[in-house]
Amino acid sequence: MLDAVLPIGFAIFVWWFSTGIVLLLDGLPRTTFRWSHLISSLLALGALVGLLHTAPQTTPAGAFCAFTCALLVWGWHELSFLTGWVTGPRQQPLGEGALAWPRFRQAVQTILWHELAILASGLLIATITWDQPNQVGTRTFAVLWFLRISAKLNIFLGVRNLSIELLPVHLKYLGSYFRRRAMNLLFPFVVSAASAVAVFIVNQALDAAPGSTRAVGAWLVSTMLILGILEHWLLVLPLEATALWRWALKDTTGRQTPTMNLPKPPPALSTTPTDEKLLHAR
Repeated sequence: MLDAVLPIGFAIFVWWFSTGIVLLLDGLPRTTFRWSHLISSLLALGALVGLLHTAPQTTPAGAFCAFTCALLVWGWHELSFLTGWVTGPRQQPLGEGALAWPRFRQAVQTILWHELAILASGLLIATITWDQPNQVGTRTFAVLWFLRISAKLNIFLGVRNLSIELLPVHLKYLGSYFRRRAMNLLFPFVVSAASAVAVFIVNQALDAAPGSTRAVGAWLVSTMLILGILEHWLLVLPLEATALWRWALKDTTGRQTPTMNLPKPPPALSTTPTDEKLLHAR
């Protein structure tokens, strides 16, 4: 198990640190966004080259590199969304009286370009690593993609913790599409499915030779999936989900969101008093 400490610790650190960096950059004055976009875009392009370079490699170093490159590409999408650069064609609150399908359709319109950009990146990564032995980068990106879609759906349907302090001022209109409630019916199914996949990947890591490329890759991917499951539980547990990134949230001005008068959902959609807010889940 000592051979698993390095990939697990590395995945945890990169997850924690990269999330904090994105939050820190997002909280800076908007005049800095152009430089953030330039640097993150260059890193993302370099990461795509790195994925192409490491795809045929069958070494632990190749697995670490592919994992990091996938996170760099993902970080570009995170930053581009939170800074308002790539969002969707709709940039206004939920329409008056919109329920059910109209509410869902309008919500999708607010993030459509962002989702299509992620889809394009996922297809590109799958293409450049197709039929290659090193699939760590592709699997990492797929795990992040699944977790992000799940988090967005759960927040849309309703969860306890929405971490409003993470909401940038320029994206405050998104708060009207989400609601607060103890839990929703989708949550247990998603968490159960993700947990089953995590157990499967951990078993692959345990069955592989300690320190081998297969073991390192499985530990990296499974750790990221487990961290995503943890983030899902933080949506519904009475805990402060942002405590780990307090260092990235201090001394910033981009998230000081004014009070929003948002429409309340009908009783049939929520069993608790609603205060609609947003967490852009990672």
